[in-house]
Amino acid sequence: MYPEELVAPMRTDLTSVGFTELKTAEDVDNHLKDLKGTSLLVINSVCGCAAGAARPGVKWAVQQSQKRPDHLTTVFAGVDQSAVAKAREYTLPYPPSSPSIALFKDGELVHFIERHHIEGRTAEMIGNHLIEVFDEYC
Repeated sequence: MYPEELVAPMRTDLTSVGFTELKTAEDVDNHLKDLKGTSLLVINSVCGCAAGAARPGVKWAVQQSQKRPDHLTTVFAGVDQSAVAKAREYTLPYPPSSPSIALFKDGELVHFIERHHIEGRTAEMIGNHLIEVFDEYC
């Protein structure tokens, strides 16, 4: 587990632009179990690709897109363990991956971006991809 003082700025990076943290398995279930509409779920991480591409790309897409998910949520890998484990149940059949980005529509996973699709890509590439996904599903 990472100390809270280390991850606090990384949490704030998303919550400051409207993301809601899901910190327990119950929080994840309560949000996704009977979801109506769309929800973006970011599995946040302390790694460099989260800081350099995932979080900036997600924030840019949410701010720039004409269409956006109804809900913006996040769990933090290596910190909120029960929430992340529950979120990963909802993202099956994809293997555990952090950072990663999931879009749900009416409770169904409709798009998933794994870590290997984030690594080596710029925030702009991630953001542009997400805008296309939002246009399709939101």
